[in-house]
Amino acid sequence: MPRYFFNTRIGETLIPDPEGAELRDPDHAWRVARATIRQILQEEGKEPSLLSASLEVTDAAGEIVLEFPFTEALEVPDEPPSQH
Repeated sequence: MPRYFFNTRIGETLIPDPEGAELRDPDHAWRVARATIRQILQEEGKEPSLLSASLEVTDAAGEIVLEFPFTEALEVPDEPPSQH
């Protein structure tokens, strides 16, 4: 299974995820990213800088697989949009 890393970007600051997680595919990484952001906002939601933060999900080679702005986790449906 591929390993994905969920790095948090707040402005110019990048907080790396040193461990990552083995997940099935990018769709699974998308769901984990959404859940992670929702958990962070629930725990740290009073921090205003989080509204401009995003998760940069990278693969083991360091390539960005997806970028997920924290604000989108508040209004995103449960499934990613179909690409078909």
